[in-house]
Parts: sequence; C-alpha cells; structure tokens
Amino acid sequence: MAVADTQNPLLGEMTCGSLLQHLQLIWDEVGESDEERDKMLLQLEQECLDVYKRKVEQASKMRALLLQSLADSRAELASVLSALGENSFAGISSGTIKEQLEAVAPLLEELGKQKEERIREFADVQLQIDKIREEIAGTLKIGEQIETPVVDKEDLSSKKLGEYQSQYQELQKEKSDRLHKVLDFVSTVHDLCAVLGLDFFSTVTEVHPSLNDSVSVQSKSISNDTLSKLSTMIVELKEDKKLRLQKLQDLAAQLTDLWNLMDTQMEERELFSHITCNISATVDEVTVPGALALDLIEQAEVEVERLDQLKASKMKEIAFKKQTELEDIYARAHIDIDPESAREKILALIDSGNVEPSELLAEMDSQILKAKEEAMSRKEILDKVEKWMSACEEESWLDDYSRDDNRYNSSRGAHLNLKRAEKARILVNKIPALVDTLVAKTRAWEEDRGILFMYDSVPLLAMLEEYTMLRQEREEEKRRQKDQKRIIEQHATDQESVIGSRLTPAARPLGSKKVVGPRTNGGASNGTPSRRLSLNAHQSSGNGAGSMSRDGKRDSNRAAAPANYVAIAKEDAASHASATDQLPATP
Repeated sequence: MAVADTQNPLLGEMTCGSLLQHLQLIWDEVGESDEERDKMLLQLEQECLDVYKRKVEQASKMRALLLQSLADSRAELASVLSALGENSFAGISSGTIKEQLEAVAPLLEELGKQKEERIREFADVQLQIDKIREEIAGTLKIGEQIETPVVDKEDLSSKKLGEYQSQYQELQKEKSDRLHKVLDFVSTVHDLCAVLGLDFFSTVTEVHPSLNDSVSVQSKSISNDTLSKLSTMIVELKEDKKLRLQKLQDLAAQLTDLWNLMDTQMEERELFSHITCNISATVDEVTVPGALALDLIEQAEVEVERLDQLKASKMKEIAFKKQTELEDIYARAHIDIDPESAREKILALIDSGNVEPSELLAEMDSQILKAKEEAMSRKEILDKVEKWMSACEEESWLDDYSRDDNRYNSSRGAHLNLKRAEKARILVNKIPALVDTLVAKTRAWEEDRGILFMYDSVPLLAMLEEYTMLRQEREEEKRRQKDQKRIIEQHATDQESVIGSRLTPAARPLGSKKVVGPRTNGGASNGTPSRRLSLNAHQSSGNGAGSMSRDGKRDSNRAAAPANYVAIAKEDAASHASATDQLPATP
C-alpha cells in the first residue's frame, strides 16, 4: 500500500481508500507491526460495522414510523369513509411509503372537512327534532334554548342523515297541523268570548301563556295538554253559550208575553230589540259580539221583574179584558153565560193571591181558545139561523104588506115595496127547506157532542119545532079565515039578494073586522114565543110594519120568527101561551 502525504493538496477528495492508504503510510513511517496493523484494521472494520448498523437501525425505525403513520392514516381514512358511508378510495396502495402518505394526506383533509360538515348537519337536524318533540311534549318553555344534542360520529352516512331529515319533516308536518289546530281553537275561543262578553286574553292565557298575541305564531304551545285544555274550554264555552241563549230566549219570550198582555208600545219594545232578535235563533246563528253578555241577561231579568210587578198591578185590568173577549166570543156564538159571577170569581182569585197571575191568564187563554173552537163548531148552524130569522122577518113584512089594501096605490116608493114583496115571496118559499136543513144539522151536532144546541139559553131544536108548529097553525088559521070569509061573503050575498042593497053597508064593516082580527091575534100569539126564544136583538132590525102591534106601538119582545107565525084567535093564543110558558127558560 503506497503511502501518500496526507497534507498533499493534490490528493483530491477524501475517501475511505485514500484514508486507508494514508494510514498505511503513517504506519510504515512509524514502523507498526503487522499485528498492530491487523488489530487496528479489525477495530476499524468493527467501528464501521457499528456505524452501518446504527444507520440501518435508524432507517428501520424511520420505516416503521412511516408504516405506522401510513397505517394510521389508512385506518383514519377507513373510519371516516365508514362514518360517511362512502366506499374505499382506490389508487393509494401503490408507490413508496412516502408517496402513499403524500396521497392519503389531502384525502384525509378533504374527508375531515366533509365529516365536520356532516356532524353540523346531524346536530342541526337532531336539534330541531328534539325541539319539536319537546314542544309536542310541552316541556319547552317560552324563550328556553335546548342543549345541542350529542351526534353519533360513528354513523354520519347520507342514509342516516336522510332518516333524520325525514323524521324532521314528519315532525314539522305534525307541528304545522297542531299549530293550525291550536290557531283554530284560539279563533273559536275568541269568537265565543266575543259573543259571551268575556275577556279573550285572560281567558286564553289560562290555557297557556304562549297563546297571547305578543308571542309569535311559531312559538305558541302545541302540546297535547294545550290542545286538550283548549278543546275542553271550547266545550265549556259552547255549553255556557247554549245555557245563556236558552236563558235569554226564555227572558225574551217572557218579555214578549208581558208586552202583549199590557199592549206595550213599539217604542218601548225597540229598546230591547237586541234581546228579542235572538228569540228563535239557534246556537250557531248567534255570532254578534256581546249578544250573550251577562250584563245583557241581567238587563233582561231586571226588565222582566219590572214588568212582572207592573203586570201584578194591572192584572185585574188584563183579566177583565180577556173576560170581555171571552164574553164577546160567547155572545157572537149566542151561548149564554153568567158574566157577573165570572168577573166576581176572577176578582176574588186575584185578591186572594192564591193563584199566580200567569196561571190565571193561561187558564183564561185556554178558555178563550176553547170558546173559539166551540164558536167555530157552531158557525155553520148559526149562519143558517141568521138566514132563517132574516127570512122570518121578510115573511112578517110580507104578511103586513099583503094586508095593506093600499099597497097597489101609486104612492111614493110603492114600486120598491112591490119588488121587495117579490123577493120576499121567493125567500119565504125557501123557509121550510131551510128549517129542515137546520134541524138536521142541529141534531147531528147534538149527537156528535152529546149536548143540546142552545141559542141564547133556549134549545134551538125547541125553537125550530115551535116555529114549525106555529107555522102549521098559521096555515090552518089562514085556511079557516078564508073559509070563514067565504061563508060571510056568501051570507052577505044571500042577504043582499033578499033585502036589497040596504044591508050592503053593514056587511062590509063585518068583513073588514074579520080581516083585521086575525092580524091582532097573530100579534098576540107572537108575544109568548118571543119571551121563550130570546130573539130581541134579531127582531129589532126588522121592518116597522112587521113589528107594530094592534095599538100601533112597537113590540120590544118580538120572537125569532116574524110576528105573523099564526093568526089564531085570542082564546087559542092564551091557551098556547100558557102551554109554552111551562118550558124552561134555560137548558
């Protein structure tokens, strides 16, 4: 081994060979033995081996660290991908360790950002879900913030996020439905409070403070408890509305009845038109604010009480007014009653205080209703009775007219009497048929009701039978008078033929006297039935000639039929009067 000068600048760069060469030169100069040289060379080799060994160990450790870092990165990548629900990325398993690490690093950074964003999304949707659930449960107070929920970072997949979002949408829909239901309930409560005159805010906030208008719509309570309380409140308010309406309608009916009883002026009634306007309304039809307020009901109660007191003081006047109405109905129906005793009884009942005024008036109204029904059942018969009486009056006039020897004179109005006589004859000819019809209907009426048909306290059938009997007697009397007149005239004619015209003036007065006599008897015969039949009111409207008696004075007790029922003799009239007077005056 050649020895070179170590300090020779031309030696160039230092290497292991040059250094060994330089060491050999030094050993040569020094004269080191071969053993020393070999020993030193072995030592030198051992030291080099140690250095290489350390370097290899360091390199191995570095490689292990890099492999661990790569494994950790791969594991982290796999975890993030698994949490995000993504598949493994290809293309990161080839190349050196450092190349692989360089490929994984940006991927991890990107996926980390996605993971953080996904965590925020999960946190937001879970927070909204928890908030709605607490709102439904009613555990969330106004203005209270709930804690951010803990997100499960092991499952951040899009599928899981979609499930949360679907759940959130369902809860949002349920919240919207509940909110609309709450708002509808609140609106119903508002309308009911308005009608009932209640304070809406104090009423609705009893259910939950959030139902006040100062709270936003989205913050209103939608819990089951709130919905249940609102529903219960609406039921109670509706029941209260129903009861108040019933009470107000009862008061309105009482007011109307009292007004009608006391003939209250329309101006006074108009003051309570806001009460009576709902007298027949249904619960749903009453929507005017304050229509069922308590002060309105109290106002109606005060007025009813005032009118009740006023009615009590005017009860006699009202009762007598109804009694007068009842008497008028019976009078028009020709039903005989005792008005004085009825009025005395009414007065005694009112003074005794043992009967309620309303009950007394109700009883009188019932009597009036029954009287109207009875009068209606008698109307057809009474109409025919009026026609019969009118025909009888015409018959009476016709008899008087027929007896008038001067009826054909050309005096003023004679032609009118002639026309009336023609119509009267037609009407008189219908009397028998009218009487028969009246008898049939009266008997049918009596059989149907089991009582007598009374006309001014006299049985109508008795009146008709008496009239029929008197009419027959009258016809017989007419025939008898005609026969008597014919005999007298024949006797006068025979006398004239015997003694001449000297007897003629004496015969004429006799004939005239015989004609006038029956009329007088007829007037006398009509006196008795007039007392029994009580037909003064109907006879007073007859013709003057038919209502005059023999002495020329107007007879105030004319019968239902005309004065010329029968022209019987005085002794027959007296016997007939005594017979008919035995009949009772009242049924």
